[in-house]
Amino acid sequence: MVPISTRPVEIEDRVIAGHWEGDLVMGIRPSAIGTLVERTNRYTALVALPDGIKAQPVRPHLTRSILGIPKDLRRSLTWDRGREMAEHRDFTAATATGVPVYFRRPRSPWQRGTNENTNRLLRQYLPKGADLRKLSQADLDEIAEKLNHRPRKVLGYRSPVEVYTGLLNSVDALTV
Repeated sequence: MVPISTRPVEIEDRVIAGHWEGDLVMGIRPSAIGTLVERTNRYTALVALPDGIKAQPVRPHLTRSILGIPKDLRRSLTWDRGREMAEHRDFTAATATGVPVYFRRPRSPWQRGTNENTNRLLRQYLPKGADLRKLSQADLDEIAEKLNHRPRKVLGYRSPVEVYTGLLNSVDALTV
């Protein structure tokens, strides 16, 4: 387990895009969804976890979601200390994502503050008592789209999708 204290300083500064925070939002047990929030632009991706919340079924869904992000925008992932990331080495392996995973300190949720805030906002769409296994990936994409179109003060009253799209365009310009 790689502690958060070993993360590069660039992650704390929020200057370089591509550093993500992740967690699970729980419904009635064992239902949950994965949340991924980019630290710089607050872009949110939601991951359906229809097979449960243990490490073995969670890893392939998170891997698929991260691999859907352009390589230049997947630099790191910071997670809490949940058992769902017990296979973090396999997630990071070059054959999987190549994305290093850092873990916050115990009882320190503020070390992933962007994700904690996003999870709180998600509760308006995903109440605590809901069976989240009933939601498809398409349903979760719709919810993420709503979150990503809300203007944020920290982004100069632009929405995360506006900032993220600008980043995607600049990444595409570099690769052409």
